[in-house]
Amino acid sequence: MAYEMVIWEVADGVGRLTLNRPDTLNAWTAEFGQELKSVIENEATDDSVRSVLVTGAGRGFSSGADLKAGFEPAEDGMPDVRKELHEYYHPVIAGIRRLPKPVVAAVNGPAVGIGCSLALACDLVLAAESAFFGLAFVNIGLMPDGGSTLFVPAAVGKARAFQMALLGERVEAQKALDWGLVNYVHPDDRLAGEAEALAKHLASGPTRSYAGSKKALNRMLYPDLDGQLDLEAELQHALARSKDFQEGVAAFVEKRDPAFQGA
Repeated sequence: MAYEMVIWEVADGVGRLTLNRPDTLNAWTAEFGQELKSVIENEATDDSVRSVLVTGAGRGFSSGADLKAGFEPAEDGMPDVRKELHEYYHPVIAGIRRLPKPVVAAVNGPAVGIGCSLALACDLVLAAESAFFGLAFVNIGLMPDGGSTLFVPAAVGKARAFQMALLGERVEAQKALDWGLVNYVHPDDRLAGEAEALAKHLASGPTRSYAGSKKALNRMLYPDLDGQLDLEAELQHALARSKDFQEGVAAFVEKRDPAFQGA
């Protein structure tokens, strides 16, 4: 199947999924999420694919939701974030977690918002030295979604999870490694090669063993993934209808500090 916003290639048992909106640092729209969902639920499940490698085209992995594109409106004209999360975004995250084969993320630049969630949903995460991670939702009056309220505390613990969610600060690659958010950090010019080698190694390994380990670890670490994603969608939907969110987006577009009112 031909895609416009992602690139899907298979070679040596590795399915390579490249996020391909480089002019926006691979920001998410509903159409972008729909293409990702299609790849994860269809092409990636083929038996010829024994491991999956996810990376971004251009200078970044993913900068999060495309705020300039906005969200699909509901009947009342307000953003229908619940629909987009349920139909496009969260199926990608849950699909990666349930895919019975290893998924590797090669984070080649910023991984922010839902882009950070996507990276952390993968089984193994490699980052370039220049990469950074961030739950920047708070900066526009939202909360983490895409499973980040599950993946982050499971990886870094309570103190750092609250720090990331409430302050929205950048977590540079080396700090992400020290905290346990990622598995490896490589020089920028070596990231692609190291990620490729790891994905090929996994593709040549005992895939049934990987599937068993992944299923058991999912149950231990994320026993209520669907429930957490549903909760995030409900909370985020309400926040996306707040005045603080409107102010946060306006400030982002106008490149100024937001003036939040708690409303």
